Amino acid sequence: METYMAITHIYADKLDPIIKALNTVLEMELAGVVRYTHYALMIFGYNRIPIVSWLRGQATESLDHANKAGELITHLGGHPSLSIGPLLETHNHDVGDILRESLDHETASLNCYRSLLALVEGQSVMLEEYARELIYTEELHLGEVDKMLRKPGDIATFHK
Repeated sequence: METYMAITHIYADKLDPIIKALNTVLEMELAGVVRYTHYALMIFGYNRIPIVSWLRGQATESLDHANKAGELITHLGGHPSLSIGPLLETHNHDVGDILRESLDHETASLNCYRSLLALVEGQSVMLEEYARELIYTEELHLGEVDKMLRKPGDIATFHK
């Protein structure tokens, strides 16, 4: 009980906004699970197997991230959301279209983690480290998707 009291005392007026930000993260990551699972089902063609494997890996990682966010929410005495973040369905299932949609989703997720970091800086090392770790991970994802969208031999970053 002392740990919980210390946590709520540290946050005081910021506890509710932090839980809300964590719930937004949870919802975005759950949307990632649905999105990447759907994308994996919609891949056809010669390169299907490695692309499906990568997409399913992204879905699994999104679920892991959602679980971490939910654990932190309950750690802080909050209630994890049952909602799922936005699910864009363009009905365009070309690999390039899927990757561009992924780029948009990863950017939105990155922005959620950056918002969380802004709220927790100076409030909690645990939450700062969590936000920084996930910002690092999302930036790596953005880089990977960017590389996948480049034409073979292109070194410059992808531009929409």
